Amino acid sequence: MTRIKRGYIARKRRTKIRLFTSSFRGAHSRLTRTITQQKIKALVSAHRDRDRKKRDFRRLWISRINAVIRENPKGVYYSYSRFMYNLYKRQLLLNRKILAQIAILNRNCLYMISNEIIK
Repeated sequence: MTRIKRGYIARKRRTKIRLFTSSFRGAHSRLTRTITQQKIKALVSAHRDRDRKKRDFRRLWISRINAVIRENPKGVYYSYSRFMYNLYKRQLLLNRKILAQIAILNRNCLYMISNEIIK
């Protein structure tokens, strides 16, 4: 039986993984075993942090809305939870991202919205 040389396919697989980890430091971009481990670790972190990013942005939007709503000069003391409750009660479906942008760019508009909801 003839000898089968399988270097080409194995080398192709390794170079494909090596291209993925080419920007990593030290042995993480040079040694094959650590390259595969670091590739798996990087993909796991990326998958986990995609969900984490959504969570973090939602927290940021809520804290921005809350900070602006609490310092409303004309209205009564108002909190984020009461504001959102009254928004949904009035069926004004504005999401938190848009409300946070309004809070940063145009506070008076958010104050007008909150004062209209109270009435």
